[in-house]
Formats: sequence, C-alpha cells, structure tokens
Amino acid sequence: MFVKRFYEPSIAQASYLIGCQANGEAIVIDGNRDVDQYLQVAAQEGLRITHVTETHIHADYVSGSRELAHKAGATLYLSDEGDADWKYAFSNEGQPLHHGDRLQLGNIRVDVLHTPGHTPEHLSFLITDGAAADQPIAAVTGDFVFVGDVGRPDLLERAANIKGTMEVGARALWQSLQAFKANEDWLQIWPGHGAGSACGKGISAIPSSTLGYERRFNWAFNVTTEADFVTRVLEGQPEPPAYFASMKRVNKAGPAILGGFTAPPRLADAKLSELLAAGALVVDTRPAAEYAAQHVPGTLNLPLNGSFVTWAGWLVPSAADLYLIVDDATAVRLPEVARLLALIGIDRITGWLGTSAIAASVVLRGTPQMTVADLRTQLSAGAVTLVDVRSANEWAGGHIAGAVHVPLGYLAERCRSLPAGKPLVMQCQSGARSAIATSLLERLGFSGVINLDGGYADWATAGLPIEGTHEPQTARV
Repeated sequence: MFVKRFYEPSIAQASYLIGCQANGEAIVIDGNRDVDQYLQVAAQEGLRITHVTETHIHADYVSGSRELAHKAGATLYLSDEGDADWKYAFSNEGQPLHHGDRLQLGNIRVDVLHTPGHTPEHLSFLITDGAAADQPIAAVTGDFVFVGDVGRPDLLERAANIKGTMEVGARALWQSLQAFKANEDWLQIWPGHGAGSACGKGISAIPSSTLGYERRFNWAFNVTTEADFVTRVLEGQPEPPAYFASMKRVNKAGPAILGGFTAPPRLADAKLSELLAAGALVVDTRPAAEYAAQHVPGTLNLPLNGSFVTWAGWLVPSAADLYLIVDDATAVRLPEVARLLALIGIDRITGWLGTSAIAASVVLRGTPQMTVADLRTQLSAGAVTLVDVRSANEWAGGHIAGAVHVPLGYLAERCRSLPAGKPLVMQCQSGARSAIATSLLERLGFSGVINLDGGYADWATAGLPIEGTHEPQTARV
C-alpha cells in the first residue's frame, strides 16, 4: 500500500492519495483544486487514479474532486447520506456512497462510515491493507476527528445560514463519536486539517494520531454526557471566515472545472489611478511597515505572508475583479499567488502592478501610528475611539477598557455603526491585523484612522488597565 499525505499550509488542509502497488489503482480523498499534484505523484509511483471521493461538502476551500475525476478519468464517489435538504447537487456525475459501502482497489479495502455532526452527510473511510492485514490500519476522518479536537458542528448555521442545525449537529457528532470508539486503539487517525484551520477550535499541528491516543487525550472523548458535550463543542468556536458561506454553496452545486492556474498580466503604472477612480479593488501586498510608510490612498493592504489567504477570504469578494500591487521579488511568485487564491475560489485576478506604480502616483499617504502610552493619554481625555479588531475569544480573554469590539472580518459591514466625531484607533494583538483594518477603513472613505503600534500585547506588557478574564494571549497576525 502506498500512502501520500498532501498538506496545504495556507488553509491548513490535508488530502490523501492511497494506492495499491500490486494492481496500480489509487484513490484520492479530499483533494483540493490543485489537481495536478495528485496526478504527478501517482504517475511517479506507477499508479493510476481510479477513484476520487471526499469526506463532506467543504466550507474552507474549493473541492478538487470533480475536476480531478474529470482529468484522471476516474469514478467520482459522493456521499448520499444526511439530510435531504443538504446534499450534493451534482451527485448524478458520480456514484453514491452510503454507510457500510466498500470500495476495493486491488488489495486495499476502503470501508465507508457515516459520521455526521460536522455536517449531516459527513463520511469517514476505514483503510485496510489487505496484503498485510484483515483489519483497518487507519481512518481518513476529514472534519470528524482531528488530532486533539473534533469538527465544529455549527458551520451549517453560522456559515451557510441554515437555522437550527448547530445543536442537532452537536448531538449527531456525539453519537458518531460513541460509535467510532468501538474501533481498535491502534487505528491511525488521518484528519483533514491541522492547526490554524477554522474548522475546529483546538486542532493540533501533529499530522496524525491513533484512536487510542485520542481516546485518552482528546477532550471530546473524555466528556461523559451528551449535554456537556453539546455545550463544550459549541462554545468558543472561532468566527467562520466570510468566504465559508460561498464555499459551501460552490462545493454543494459542483465546482467549475478550472483547468489550471495562470498568472495575471502586468499593467502599466498609469493604470493604477484609473482603476482606483473606477472603484476597483486593488490589494497592495507589501509588508505593513512599508505600506504604512507610503501608499496610494484607496488600496487595501494584505501583506503576502502566512495569513494572506485567510484575510483575502474574509475581505475580497470572490466575484470581484482583483488587482495586485507586488514588489519585484513577489512578481515571480504570482503563479503561486494565483494558485493560493484559487484554492478558496478567488479566480478573478485581472492584473498586477509593480511598486513603481506607487512611486509614479501623484497622491501618496502614510498611516498614522500611536503608541500605547499615547493611547492611554488620549483615552483618558476622551479624545479617540478605540476599535479592537481581534476575535471574540481574544476579546473575552482580556481587552482594553473602553474599546469597541468589531472583529476584522466583520469590519467592512459594521464600520458605519462606529461612533463618529473622534479619530478611530485600530487595535489588535500586535499591530498586524489593525494595520489591515486601518487600510480597509481608509479605502471605505474614513479619514484620519490611526494604527496602534504594538497592540494589546504592548498594552498588557506595560501593565495598563484591562477588562475581562485576562489570560496569556497567543500572538496572531
């Protein structure tokens, strides 16, 4: 048996290629939109992809299952379990899967388990290497069981806006866990996500585990009552990024066949002013410090770092034409940038401009900065409004007295309700998210917005007044 785990750090997502080296057949489970990577590895190993499936209708990335099956000439298998109101709309393109079904790839047996909770249709797959054993070696668990956590059952309600499904999902998840416990301790857990995914609240960075280990150390296996489990699994979940709602719809209906990733064309420097005058979305990908020193008004600053895809998903509408400003070093990475954005359904990168377009601009601006010492003085005088753009969990763990809380992902839709008449000071944990927030408000027409340098971390380190249950905060960008 050949096994290859593919991991996409930008979305903390894992997929699996499992093949029988005896007869050359292989299956891909939970493939993302970069389908060529699976085909290339299969070819290198002398395998042909004959089966393509996925654990559920994903919320955090565009599924590559449909495109991969089409390109590989493989059979597509989709869950036919769950609620009649939440099923694949393109199931006629493949074969249905139900609890108890079995797929055979040479010596490899894939047994299908219905494990609802994260979503009603969710499946897990027990993998048996028939050449060596008659019992499963591993379970591909998708968003059912993670290392250290379980899948959140609230996304259908909070992301897809299907009311009344959170508690139902939590109870289904509890029942799925009770049934799954019957497997042997040695069963390996191959999950669909790692640390950083918004599909859980405490996912470990460790890539795999065993059922025995999770039974002993995963909180969800150690809750003794269903009622307690329901309460605990629903509390403290992170805000689902805005693009999750569209991903659910896209993956349910059947993602479009992309046909590969292409780099956008370079535009003339003079085009920048024309684009901004027309209200186009222009994203400056330079580091926050460079943007703060000098930028073109009307651009949005999303630094091209590890959080780029996350904040693009929150703040860039998938249907919008997108233009990028990149430096020379980043320009050579544009095919990879296009790939990363396409993973979450942002396909319309219409063009890019070099940083020379900034120098050529008639109007340039810097971003005002404020230290925590100055903020304390200004707050005491009632001279500014402080806006905390951290997550709800961070806010609950401790916040600056008098701050208004609006998480960055919701800032565009809620900014018109912010108090008027005073300068706005944007604050996050360290100053990175607040820098994005400052550029966002400026783009939306707010003037004189200030970024708090060092953020909450500097305020807490200085021993300044804090409200809430103050616990050590994990720095986030």
